[in-house]
Amino acid sequence: MKSPPDRSGVPTEGVHPRSVGLDALPTAELLALMSAEDERAARAVSAETERIAALVEDVVPRFRAGGRLIYVGAGTSGRLGVLDASECPPTFLVDPSRVIGIIAGGDAALRRSSESLEDDPQGAGAELERLGVGRLDTVIGLTAGGTTPYPLGAIDIAHSRGALTALVTCGSLPESLDADHVIRLETGPEVLAGSTRLKAGTATKLVLNMISTALMVRLGKVHDGLMVDVSATNDKLHDRAARIVVRLVGGSREDALALLDEAGGRVKTAVVMRSLLVSRGEAEALLEVSDGALRGALERGASC
Repeated sequence: MKSPPDRSGVPTEGVHPRSVGLDALPTAELLALMSAEDERAARAVSAETERIAALVEDVVPRFRAGGRLIYVGAGTSGRLGVLDASECPPTFLVDPSRVIGIIAGGDAALRRSSESLEDDPQGAGAELERLGVGRLDTVIGLTAGGTTPYPLGAIDIAHSRGALTALVTCGSLPESLDADHVIRLETGPEVLAGSTRLKAGTATKLVLNMISTALMVRLGKVHDGLMVDVSATNDKLHDRAARIVVRLVGGSREDALALLDEAGGRVKTAVVMRSLLVSRGEAEALLEVSDGALRGALERGASC
């Protein structure tokens, strides 16, 4: 059996100095230490805001032109990518084929670890080929330690196919990397050495939240702090859609629910219809020429 790569220099593999005697701490002190370290995760993300913004600005025109946002990772990182991708359709009414999470081992790895599959740098190749990844797409490799061959190989493959590429890591940077953007989060060693589902996982999820939310804001799927493209697929979301309509145009909850039915369940269409007193077709046309932005449609309609 060949010797595995020496990862002793990877920051997330280090032993946290405050974790000495961790098992002997009272539970409240143990949790206080973990909470203090979680705050470090948030600070690490805040320090990378400018780089995250630059990545989002590069993704927007590609996504608007029909490209996709694709996360690739293994283990915890891969699960976080799949999670963020799966939350976009109901929150922003984006087609599931536009934000994609690829995890080493496939969907089965979401529930059962298949970490051995992360060692293949060509492991994501077949899926990227099946998706026909190209120049309009963005592929973001997620690796907490910065050494996982599966996402690093995916970045190289995606780059060779002309896609925009990025790396999100809490660890070391590889010597050779074809990523257009690098977001390095200095979260430091975990209180449980090497367990990147802790601070590193938290910081990674915060970054994914920022990327997908900022992207959707730029695409006009948010008005003020409201998810005006929410897909009302269950009672909770239907209720939320009605409350958004009430907040933006006034009236009763019952009026909002009736207006939503008339608007095909679409919040933005309902708001334009009531605000400008136009038909559903006219509201949809105004939204279309405004690239789906509610604010733009309202301003365009008001100026006519």
